Amino acid sequence: MLVAACQIPASVDAPDPAILAAAVREAAGRGARLVVLPELAACGYVFRDAAEARAAAEPTTGPTVTLLRELSAELGCVLVAGFAELGDDGQVHNSVALTDGGGLVAVYRKVHLWGSEPDLFRAGDARPAVVDTSAGRIGLLICYDLEFPEWARLAAEAGAEILAVPVNWPLLPRPAGVPALETVKAQAAAGTYRVHVVVADRCGSERGVDWVGGSLVCGADGYLLAGPATAPGSVAGPAVLVADLDPVAARDKAVGPRNHAVHDRRPELY
Repeated sequence: MLVAACQIPASVDAPDPAILAAAVREAAGRGARLVVLPELAACGYVFRDAAEARAAAEPTTGPTVTLLRELSAELGCVLVAGFAELGDDGQVHNSVALTDGGGLVAVYRKVHLWGSEPDLFRAGDARPAVVDTSAGRIGLLICYDLEFPEWARLAAEAGAEILAVPVNWPLLPRPAGVPALETVKAQAAAGTYRVHVVVADRCGSERGVDWVGGSLVCGADGYLLAGPATAPGSVAGPAVLVADLDPVAARDKAVGPRNHAVHDRRPELY
């Protein structure tokens, strides 16, 4: 099954859902059945304050999720994308929506908030969403969530075959020529819990912030099938990465003839 990670720009100052739609159409045109887009994919990320984040937030019946539903119905694929959610409780959340065949299947709210996000969003209070779709059983995480091994483990234990992870990885100082640590952690999560990982990062400079551009597709053995989209030291640009993976392969947690990623755990000692 072909999956795609779409690396696109987004801007609080000039939100443009047409960019999102064009990337989805390109991915679907190349045969992708699962398409993952970045965190806060349409509205942008670098909000000045809570009022600005609230102004960009919308309910699940709003234009962003409606667009995702329409595209998934038209193109026959599963879409995963981040959006600023205005919840029924009146709180603003950093959320991700999964649509399949025109229906909204799941919404997950980011639990582990990064940097100034606690000033802008209310953290989620539920475990990673893991749902059955036409593209396999998919677990949803957002950006910083993936850096907590327990969170990836919970999704894998719930039967996720693919972790779909919208991210906005800010470009931070690192030694020259080495991959971003975030991409290494994505591979580690895949290999440790024997689950496919699809990460969609973003590109473009927004209010002085640049991005890793680390979109990737990683197999359940921890090895890259596509990406990272941006080489170390290069400037992140738009990209649509496509790779072939077998969701069923993630059900096999064996690591060689004598070891097992789940059965070998010793939780009574942890």
